This record gives sequence, C-alpha cells and structure tokens, in this order.
Amino acid sequence: MNTETLNLNTSRGETTAVFARPAGDATAAVILIHEWWGITDHIRDIAGRYAKEGYICVAPDLYRGEVAKDSEEASRLMHALDTFDGMETIRQAFVETKRSYGLEKIGITGYCMGGTYALRAACEISELAAATPFYGDIPEEKVLAELKVPTIFFAGTRDSWITPEKVNVLKRTAREYSLPLEVVSYDADHAFFNNTRPEVYDESAAADAWQRVRDHFRKYLGEAARPTGA
Repeated sequence: MNTETLNLNTSRGETTAVFARPAGDATAAVILIHEWWGITDHIRDIAGRYAKEGYICVAPDLYRGEVAKDSEEASRLMHALDTFDGMETIRQAFVETKRSYGLEKIGITGYCMGGTYALRAACEISELAAATPFYGDIPEEKVLAELKVPTIFFAGTRDSWITPEKVNVLKRTAREYSLPLEVVSYDADHAFFNNTRPEVYDESAAADAWQRVRDHFRKYLGEAARPTGA
C-alpha cells in the first residue's frame, strides 16, 4: 500500500486528501469522510484497510489541516464547518478521483460527522455507486427523499447523539419514499467502529459492520476490486 497526498481546490480555499492506493491496479475507489476529530491516524488506518481490499481510498480533509485535541475542540470545528463547504470539498474529491484515475465506480463512507456528510453526499451526488455511512446525523426529508444510491446506514442503539428515535425517522422516510437504504443497528455506543477508543469500541459490531461494508462495496463497485494482499 502506498499513501500520498492529493491536492484539492475549492471556493473556500485549498485543502488536501489522504490518498491510499493498493499494490495492484484498482478499478474502483472509496471516498472516506473523517470523524469530528479531523484527519487522524485512525482515519489513515481505515484508508489503508480499503487499499488492502483493492480500492483507491481518498479521505478529504474538511478541516484544512486542523485536528482536534479533545472533544471540546472537535465540537467547535464541526459546528464551524459550513455544510456547503464540506459538501464542495467532497464533490471536489469525487471529481478529482474520477478525473485523475479514470474510475467509473466510486463509493463513499464516513464516521460520526463523516457519516452525516457521507449520507448527504449519497443523496446529492447521484453518480456515486454505493454508500456506507456510520452513525451520522439524518438530513432533512427533502434531501433524503432524493437518495438513489444503494446505502447501508450503521447505528448503535446506545448512541446518545444518533438516537434510536432519529434512526426510526430514517427508517420511516426510507419506507415512505421507497429509498434504496438498509439500516443495521447494533447494541453498541456511538463510534463503536473506532478501535482507538476502548470506551466505545465494540469488536463484534465493528467486525460485522466491516464485513457488510466489504460485501456492499464489492456488489456495487465491481468484482474486479478485490484484495491484493498488500
């Protein structure tokens, strides 16, 4: 696996993306949206996991280089991020990935704040092939109703931010509009996938979710995107 930096230009200024590529040729890519902490070593590690699965993985930095040291700073950074700015950065990552590497199949995933943006991106960027947002907030109904991208949404029933009540709204809207969306909930807390946070990490839930993500992306991004053994 090789890790590089990809430059992105937006109307709000320049930023970068962590770029991980597999050892062999890739035929598909995954855009990875970071948690409210920013581009951490954990996000770099997840990008590497996707590269080992045979995908190019691009993790755009929505914070333009800032990384939170604690939850108070993370909350400040997240609330200071304008939705338009975040979405423009994601679109630029999508366009640049497609242009630079000639890939037709691009999926998206994200965690916490990244899950919020990944789900919204799946609603607004119809060219995406698949989405797997984790415990992110639910967009307004008029946005969610536009979802055409096959999506699995992962949630924890003990999550005090993305509560079961919010998840039920998502399920109800999906039924009402016949959206291509599946919700998978675990008896777990918010951020259950983050193995660097033992207070919330749930090994069983994370392993099951990772297998579902792999199956979902392989189904919609193509069988050619296979692990390289890198």
